[in-house]
Amino acid sequence: MSMRGLSTPITFLRREVFKHVAKAAFEDWTIDEIDQIPHEIITGDTPTYRESIDREKRIIRSRVRMAMNIDLDDETSSDYKQHVDLDALKTKVVSKELMSVIPSACEACPEKSYFVSNSCHGCLAHPCVSVCPVGATFFENGHSFIDQTKCIKCGKCYDVCPYGSINKNERPCNAACGVNAFTKDEHDRAVIVSDKCVACGMCMVSCPFGAIMDHSEIYQLSNELKNNQHISAIIAPAFVGQFGDKVKPEQVLVGLYKLGFSDIKEVALGADITAVEEAKEYVENVPEKQPYMITSCCPAYKTLAFQELKDHPEYVSNAYSPMIEAAKIVRSRNPETKVVFIGPCSAKKLEAAHHNVPEYVDYVLTFEETNAMFEARDIDLSTLTTDMVLNDASLDGRGFAVSGGVLAAVNHCIQQLDPNKDIKVEKAESLANCKKMLMLAKAGKFPGYLLEGMACPGGCIGGAGTLINQAKAAGKVKLFSTQSEMKSAFEAVEKIEQH
Repeated sequence: MSMRGLSTPITFLRREVFKHVAKAAFEDWTIDEIDQIPHEIITGDTPTYRESIDREKRIIRSRVRMAMNIDLDDETSSDYKQHVDLDALKTKVVSKELMSVIPSACEACPEKSYFVSNSCHGCLAHPCVSVCPVGATFFENGHSFIDQTKCIKCGKCYDVCPYGSINKNERPCNAACGVNAFTKDEHDRAVIVSDKCVACGMCMVSCPFGAIMDHSEIYQLSNELKNNQHISAIIAPAFVGQFGDKVKPEQVLVGLYKLGFSDIKEVALGADITAVEEAKEYVENVPEKQPYMITSCCPAYKTLAFQELKDHPEYVSNAYSPMIEAAKIVRSRNPETKVVFIGPCSAKKLEAAHHNVPEYVDYVLTFEETNAMFEARDIDLSTLTTDMVLNDASLDGRGFAVSGGVLAAVNHCIQQLDPNKDIKVEKAESLANCKKMLMLAKAGKFPGYLLEGMACPGGCIGGAGTLINQAKAAGKVKLFSTQSEMKSAFEAVEKIEQH
């Protein structure tokens, strides 16, 4: 279950770290001043979050390093300051090992365990005993028990209990990862296998100890905003409602201008272009040239699709993602500007830096990081006044942020291209479900289909860098979409071509 939208000690600490790191960049803090951040966040002599003040500060220090895009290396090193070149750090690009486990924060919780709860009814059949292949489950004094020294964690007892009285505990990071990217070290602490990880960030938002974090570019970007006059923001449609119930979309834009951005465009405009391109691809290729087509918008899903369909990469749409399409527009109009994607997604950091498109997007910032920058600069969005009107994109493009929105937009475009075209669609949320959908597609279960996959629950609105609950965000985005003057992606694309 997602903890997003809840005010927890983890969210507080994450945002305090981001805020302090942004301030460090904006105010030219020295490395010694930066090293004091843990002492500013963790105050007093009594531990609040862990068993000791020292451990709390060590974890915060690791969080600061990752927020500054510094590799953790040896967490226990006391002289890491001597090896940090702040000037060189200002231009560092995130690595492919984007997601990392902070060793000192990991509680090394059991990978999987089963135990009988007090709700056991002591039923006459007690099938839990019958199915156990190693005799670990036994019945005594009207109650079932599991001998943990014998249990092989097969889960057969869990599956057959008629009352659901056997509980299953699993590492939240393992449970949240749909690509089996976790292993463990010699201390049973979680370790991410970078070759398998697609950087969706679901492990990060699911860990109840806040032991997983993605590398950030907030320090690098804050330095750019302070010194560069030409930095453009492209903001994803999921931003609506993320910065407070009383904050209007236009107030967010004013806040971004106050941070130092020189131009702001909707990524939904790029989504309009993507929708048109994918519609053309589908009409031309499916089912005559290929049995089905995979959408190209979610980078984590797209990476998974290439892994699963390695013999047929052509089944994945060739269209650029909305982020890249929006960045291309901005870059074509101002070749000298730097482009910053602001959105809900941690995987976009890898897409921008390592998917052969770095010339379009220079930085990726999540909503969480953006909000921390507003706080670092004492910008209260709800108090800002503006007469700006957002009208870059259509209803189709803005709808991409919610699960099913890509299918709706592409389907709408296909109907305009070929009203007689028979289009079939299927969607999946979470990488585990996406993987099942892809396996069924490989088995021939989706002939003629357009397959939308979203790594995050609810779509982009459930991304790892979001601030509010996805159900609430879905309502905000749908309302924002209906307010667009343009209802079709074709209208938005035509408007672009005219300019």
